[in-house]
Amino acid sequence: MSAQLRSEAALNETSPPGLKPFLKWAGGKRWLVGSKQFRVPEFDGRYIEPFLGGGAVYFHLCPASALLSDVNARLVELYQVVRDSPDLLRRSLRELQNSHSESFYYEERARKRVKPHTRAAQFLYLNRTCWNGLYRENRQGQFNVPIGTKSAIYDAGEDWQSFSNLLSGAELIASDFEQTIDKAEKGDFVFADPPYTTAHNNNGFVKYNQDIFSWDDQERLRNALLSAVRRGVKVMLTNADHESIHDLFDSDFEYRSISRSSIISGVRSGRGMTSEALYVSKNC
Repeated sequence: MSAQLRSEAALNETSPPGLKPFLKWAGGKRWLVGSKQFRVPEFDGRYIEPFLGGGAVYFHLCPASALLSDVNARLVELYQVVRDSPDLLRRSLRELQNSHSESFYYEERARKRVKPHTRAAQFLYLNRTCWNGLYRENRQGQFNVPIGTKSAIYDAGEDWQSFSNLLSGAELIASDFEQTIDKAEKGDFVFADPPYTTAHNNNGFVKYNQDIFSWDDQERLRNALLSAVRRGVKVMLTNADHESIHDLFDSDFEYRSISRSSIISGVRSGRGMTSEALYVSKNC
């Protein structure tokens, strides 16, 4: 094992996983870390992830030093509480489990929590009980996803101390991705997983994704990653497997198409296979 990470040779489908993420997040990469096509280069510096989300890759690799960020400040606060106050979070989550019902869900969704650990528990409670683990806010910044079918919120066997121990080596910030990537230095490794959808891989990609992650943001991302590579940073990027993305990234990064099961449809008969693009910098 290198100073920060298991070697590339060890990262294959049969390697033991690190920690299972505690958060379900749209566009999460749990499927990727179990793929034989997933290979991470060795590096000597920090692991940097500017679109943290559910943190599947981070928890799989368990790097000793990390810079983790997301534009969602409530999400970042959850990770900070897991790192700094895991026992308080666990107790608050157990209390929410004991109170859970459909009426309580909507009461809690509207409630304004004051303390960081109760806000974090609320965030995780809503994530685990809302429809499909979706995070969505209305124009007033209020979480507005309806209740889902799951009722299991608290698991006595969930090892919050292990999450806390790992996150003790991480700097956690709420930030735009460009500002985070600009902090990367020679020897660091950046894993970038911007928001995108594969639902329109073949038709209407730019229009469909514009509200999720604009084309200007895609261009800013490419430029920030290229600047980081010039500073000696190693980079891995996931993105939609679409011609417009190829035109933007292919000339500067090594491209691979990664197959995966489609989850576009809510019924089994409507599911199939799709692909996502995986890019790595040429210094890897």
